Amino acid sequence: MFWNLPAPPWFPIYLSLKVAGLATLMALITGVAVARYQMRKKTMRSKVLDALCTLPMILPPTVLGYYLILIIGRRGVLGHWLQEMGIQLIFTWQGAFPLIYKSARAALESVDPRFEAAARTLGAGEGKIFFSVTLPLAWRGILAGSMLAFARGMGEFGATLMLVGVTRM
Repeated sequence: MFWNLPAPPWFPIYLSLKVAGLATLMALITGVAVARYQMRKKTMRSKVLDALCTLPMILPPTVLGYYLILIIGRRGVLGHWLQEMGIQLIFTWQGAFPLIYKSARAALESVDPRFEAAARTLGAGEGKIFFSVTLPLAWRGILAGSMLAFARGMGEFGATLMLVGVTRM
């Protein structure tokens, strides 16, 4: 059986880079989207959503992982239902989300609303305003959050694999 074969020496680095890169990409897309939705909102609902989005950043990974397994694991409260729907959340990219979300939200909120208003007066739609005005002005903050998320993904992935005992290929 191939489980008895030793892993190539480059395999842990390759796997860590692959998982951290994919996690960062997925968190970048969703983090910027949620930050765009949340920017400049001050309602109670917005504050609760903001707190939920940053929860993985506040809790230690082992505590968060333990409760996630209890809730969405195969034998968890929601696990069976999620499995029937074909949804798998264990060993996925969501841990990197808060780092990108907070950085993206701060960067997007720092864009002067007058630039967006000027684009609206020139007839630009919201999508065009976001991609041609807001995003180019906020890219540095989003890039900084992406770099933090990638670094955390690299660090946490190895610890997670060691914790659950997946040490071979």
